[in-house]
Amino acid sequence: MGQWIQLDTPRGAVAAWQADPANAPKAGLVVIQEIFGVNAHVRAVADGYAAEGYAVLAPAFFDPVERGVELGYDEAGFARGRELVGKLGLDAALDIVDAAAAHLRAHLAAFQTRQAVGTVGYCWGGTVAMLSALKLGLPSVSYYGARDLPFLEDPALVAAPRAPVMFHFGEQDPSIKPEVVEAHRRALPTMPVYTYPAGHAFNRDVDPKAYDKPSARLALDRSLSFLAEQLK
Repeated sequence: MGQWIQLDTPRGAVAAWQADPANAPKAGLVVIQEIFGVNAHVRAVADGYAAEGYAVLAPAFFDPVERGVELGYDEAGFARGRELVGKLGLDAALDIVDAAAAHLRAHLAAFQTRQAVGTVGYCWGGTVAMLSALKLGLPSVSYYGARDLPFLEDPALVAAPRAPVMFHFGEQDPSIKPEVVEAHRRALPTMPVYTYPAGHAFNRDVDPKAYDKPSARLALDRSLSFLAEQLK
């Protein structure tokens, strides 16, 4: 079970859910939220990765705009989340990821273990995770990032990715068309891109309209194998 801490970032202090494994961590992992804040679902995801042996930090990315945001999955939650994403911006999000990674490296040093840090992100956080690999050099897992395409069309960005990224997409996701999934394969041909017989947000187990258990389980297994290889 994790706990809230305060994380110093270039955008000011933000709250972050910190979850540690029972034994010395094998690596660090930044969990990057959807547009709904670090709600109970995101905290449970962080706790789950901690149970797999990772020191995990899930920053509350919206804190520079509005503190303590935890939104529901109704229309009001979607609208407010999109508004907050727009106000925060991706540059600020990457600053927060960078600060979280630095915090985790210092945390790992106390255990005298290798200070390897990666990210995993969902929806909006999936795009942030991709950029964390391409720009910050953090091996990352990106789930259904719906804002990826403009970056894939930037030749300078995709020509020399600083770290690998694994992608997961739902084949029935109305917000990410098959041709967009193919654009990932063309732009980043060395990166693994997986699709599943599911819709958007298939990992969100608190939302019966979105959750697809077999797809979520397979994607998690692949993610854990990827992270174990990249963060060893």
